[in-house]
Amino acid sequence: MECARDVARLLLLAVLVPFAGCRAAPYRDPGDSTVRLHTSPGGELGVSTEYGVVFLGQGKRSGEVEFTAWFGDGPSLETGIVEPLGGGLFLTRSEIRIPTVGVSFVEPRPGERVSVSGREGRDGRYRFSAVVTADERVEGMLLRANGDLRELGPEQVGAGVYVERDGRRLLVGLLSGRLRLPEAGGAPAGDFYTVVGPRELWRLIAYPRDLERHRLRAHRGDVLP
Repeated sequence: MECARDVARLLLLAVLVPFAGCRAAPYRDPGDSTVRLHTSPGGELGVSTEYGVVFLGQGKRSGEVEFTAWFGDGPSLETGIVEPLGGGLFLTRSEIRIPTVGVSFVEPRPGERVSVSGREGRDGRYRFSAVVTADERVEGMLLRANGDLRELGPEQVGAGVYVERDGRRLLVGLLSGRLRLPEAGGAPAGDFYTVVGPRELWRLIAYPRDLERHRLRAHRGDVLP
C-alpha cells in the first residue's frame, strides 16, 4: 500500500509540473504604429510601416525631423532624415526599431468600412470607423463625413486609415483633409474627407533602398520581438 501511494504521488507530480510551466507570460503591449512628427507648432501625424515612417510633409519636407513613437510603456522621441517619395508622400526612419503596421495597396471600394486611428495631445489615442465613398468630381479615395471626423483638427492630418484583411489590420491611406462639394449635376452637396491612398502608397515599395539592407538598427527587446 505504501508503494502504491508513492506511485500515486509521482503520477500526480508528473501531471502538475507541465501545467505549472504553462502560466501565461506577462502581456507586452507592442505599442502603436501612429507617430507624431514635430514639424510645426501643432505637428502632424504619420504611420510607422515596415518601409519607414510615412507622412504628408505638412510642416517639413527636407532635412532632419523629430518625431514621437509610442511603445507599450510610453512615448520615445526619435530623429530621422526626411526623404521625399513623390505624390505628396514623405518618409523618415528611426535609429531604433519602433512598432510598425503592414500596408495594403488595394484601394477599398465605395461602401467598404475602414477605421481611422491617430493621437490627440500626449496620450489621447483614438480609433473610429468610417465609410469609403466616391464622387465623379474627385479623383482618389474619399471618406463620408461623420461626427468623429468633423471633430478632428488640422494637427490630425496624416492619421492612418486602415482595413481589416485576413485577420490583419493594414494601413491603406493617410487622412489628408476636408472637402465640401456643392450641389452639381444632380449630386447633392456634402462633406467628405480626402485620403492619400494606395494610388500613392505604392511609392513605398518603389523607393530605392539598397543601402538600407546593410544598415543595422537597434531594437528594444523588452517590447519588440
